[in-house]
Amino acid sequence: MCQVMDDELRIVISGGGTGGHIFPAVSIANAIKALHPEAKILFVGALGRMEMQRVPAAGYEIVGLPICGFDRKHLLKNVAVLFKIWKSQRMARRILRRFRPMAAVGVGGYASGPTLNEAARMGIPCLIQEQNSYAGVTNKLLAKKAARICVAYDGMERFFPADKILKTGNPVRQQLLDCGMTREEAAASFGLDPALPTVLMVGGSLGARTINESVMQHLAEVAASGVQFVWQTGKYYSADIKTRLKAAGQPGNLKVTDFISDMGAAYRAADLVISRAGASSISEFCLIGKPVILVPSPNVAEDHQTKNAMALVERGAAICVRDAEARDKLIPLAVSTVRDKARLAALAESIKKMALPGSADTIAREVVRLARGE
Repeated sequence: MCQVMDDELRIVISGGGTGGHIFPAVSIANAIKALHPEAKILFVGALGRMEMQRVPAAGYEIVGLPICGFDRKHLLKNVAVLFKIWKSQRMARRILRRFRPMAAVGVGGYASGPTLNEAARMGIPCLIQEQNSYAGVTNKLLAKKAARICVAYDGMERFFPADKILKTGNPVRQQLLDCGMTREEAAASFGLDPALPTVLMVGGSLGARTINESVMQHLAEVAASGVQFVWQTGKYYSADIKTRLKAAGQPGNLKVTDFISDMGAAYRAADLVISRAGASSISEFCLIGKPVILVPSPNVAEDHQTKNAMALVERGAAICVRDAEARDKLIPLAVSTVRDKARLAALAESIKKMALPGSADTIAREVVRLARGE
């Protein structure tokens, strides 16, 4: 591939479906722009998925493919899925011919399959970024065609050719690292008492039913704990939770919100976090050195969240509670843990050791090298 000037650098980034794919994708794009401000970046996503809103909000152009996943419960519906895959391949080919990227980046999710397949077929060098400790189906299929595979965990040669693997860690939202607040200032922004131990409970933007039900079943214990809780219920569950809390009585030490816009401040205010075990969230906890209780979602492919969580637990870097046990165990465990300063300190020290800072910059430099044929 010929050498190009900075202002000719053209990169396509594809994937999405969840924040865990979108946040790294946008972070990589931002890092490429920081290195080469004149670079042209085009995102390719799946129509109807959250990247179609989140990527433009981050300032980037995106085009959508009509692709979706296979329906394992209703096999006859997959005739339509196969047609959408075929149509998406044709659309991806047209998009790539029109945009003429120098390199293609796949972050996982439906759209990255047809986009990177076509890119490889056209001789465009491809980089895939695998966030999880257990590789996703799309990335496993794309691995043979990729020039570089960026990973966040050891042992990924189980899934990918070892000579293509580069351990970079997962890019995270930069604003989480740039939070300039003290713990006291962050606590005050949520109306919290900085002198009290604080637990932050998050289940993603839509919420996590198990975490929510764990709180509702232990309201009396929350009220009597001497601990303050910040609870992001998620927008999907918000109305129901408000109704139930009104009937049951909301403890004064329980701050409830459907969505937290400033997660940097929320993390800074918290002594302990309760969260699902998505790869992006885990990378954030590692980089900020935050003690965490992980409740892996059982509703993900290959049970990869449990594998993500256990990679930390085995190093003393997190506590894990199985989804099926959380309703009984989660809140009592959180209360006892957040009161145990020695355990919090040990968890913070261990999880910080797993951090891989500068991931987005490292990946961006690899993308540029591929684009330049180096």
